Formats: sequence, C-alpha cells, structure tokens
Amino acid sequence: MSSVNTCTCCQETDEEKYARISEVIEEYRNKEGSLIQILHMAQGIYGYLPLELQQFIAQKLNMPLSEVYGVVTFYSFFSTQPRGENTIRVCLGTACYVRGGKKIVDRLREILSIEVGDTTEDGKFTLEVMRCIGACGLAPAITINDVVYKQVNPDKLPSILSKF
Repeated sequence: MSSVNTCTCCQETDEEKYARISEVIEEYRNKEGSLIQILHMAQGIYGYLPLELQQFIAQKLNMPLSEVYGVVTFYSFFSTQPRGENTIRVCLGTACYVRGGKKIVDRLREILSIEVGDTTEDGKFTLEVMRCIGACGLAPAITINDVVYKQVNPDKLPSILSKF
C-alpha cells in the first residue's frame, strides 16, 4: 500500500515557521555573506518578510535591523507584503512604454482593483512593473509567473487573466 505525501506548509503555524527559520539561521550563521541566503530561505518559508520577521533575523544574527531592512528593501526579489499566487509584471521599458505599457498597467489596476505593488484581496494576483524583460520586439509585454505574454493590449487582459 502506497502513501501519498501532501504538502502541509500552508497549515504551519507562525511558531513552526519561525522554528524552521531559526534552523536556517543556525546553519548559515557563520558563513560569510549569508544574509541574502537567509532572507531568501526565510521568504520561502514565511511567504514574505514582514518587519517582525526582519527583527527576529537581525536579533538572531546580532546585527542591526537597519542592515537587514536595507537588504530587504534594496533587492526587488524580497517582499515586505504578502504576495499573490500569481505575480503579474508589466514591462515599462522604453519599447513597451511607447507601445502602450502604461495603458496595460492602468487596465490591470482597474480589473484587479489594486495598485502597483499590491495584492488582490483573494490573494490571487500581485501587480508589479519592471524596467525591461528583454522582449522589446514583442512590445508591449507582460509576464505572469515569469511566462512572457507578447503584444498585449488592454482588451486581451481579461482573456489572459481568466487562465488563472
């Protein structure tokens, strides 16, 4: 008889998540330049890096909160707010901007009822902008979960989002 392994990460309490993060900190504590790795793994465990978690990490590493906070806010990979299941990034590089990138942002704000940097109430989508995704010939372009959608126009957005 075979057993099915089911992920229980979403059912973990904050205390259990903090315990796992403590283990990560202990494992990487004495390694040079380990802060980014610790933050990366902590975000993977907790989902994002709220101020309380940053304070916890700073305390455990005996470093100022300002150092941890500085790294978290410098790198766009890190988030201080809960993130949605799906991350939508609209390219606002020159080619995409000129070909209507701003209109796409405006339409997504309208459809999702959120601002750039926010997550929908149901936790489905987080909306972000990017400088360039390297798809200038396909402008305007967006990514959803790192999949590129090319030559997007505001009218295509409901159809694209319906897949999620």
